[in-house]
Amino acid sequence: MSRLSHSEIHMVHRIGWLRAAVLGANDGLVSTASLVVGVAAAGSGKPEVMIAGLAGLMAGAMSMAAGEYVSVSSQTDAEQADLARESRELEETPEAELEELTLIYVERGLDGDLAKKVAVQLTERDALGSYARDELGISETFTARPIQAALVSALTFAVGAVLPLIVVLLVSEAQIAPLVAGSTILGLAVLGGLGASAGGAGVVRGATRVTLWGALALAATAGVGALFGVAVG
Repeated sequence: MSRLSHSEIHMVHRIGWLRAAVLGANDGLVSTASLVVGVAAAGSGKPEVMIAGLAGLMAGAMSMAAGEYVSVSSQTDAEQADLARESRELEETPEAELEELTLIYVERGLDGDLAKKVAVQLTERDALGSYARDELGISETFTARPIQAALVSALTFAVGAVLPLIVVLLVSEAQIAPLVAGSTILGLAVLGGLGASAGGAGVVRGATRVTLWGALALAATAGVGALFGVAVG
């Protein structure tokens, strides 16, 4: 008899790094492009626009890394505290914990006897892992990884921020604002579609929602730059 292979492809295992990557690239593209468009709309020259964009790239990448690290570290601390408490309870009151796990399986649809057998077998194999997964909702798929999230966010932010800076380098001073805005809208559509596709969601919906908010950010900063540029001038 041939062995059956598990051929299903699930997207949930990508959630940790995918979330950080999409957020990082999206923020890098939108924030840097908006900064560039705003400074250009204020009447600044190409060198000033480029300096502002580079500063935005560096500051944004570091901010994304720090924010993700702090946020995910807090999640990790909470998970470790819950696991430590669960480990103590397993040592001090194993019968009560077994009953609690049995009730969890009963609530999920198993009859009492089968639920008790499942709870006993899983506890004998990996007690803490079973309780972490089924009582606390902590699994390998969703385990927080602070350093991974920080690095992915910083790198993808920088990658997203590079696009508007390349456009600034290649076009004339008068074309900076419109061409950066146009390339950013296109980049956001591609990014939103790729992110949705990688996560198994609808491509059009993902591209539309990312593009919409990016366009609003560009319009807002362009308006502020034009307003204050005229006022200063």
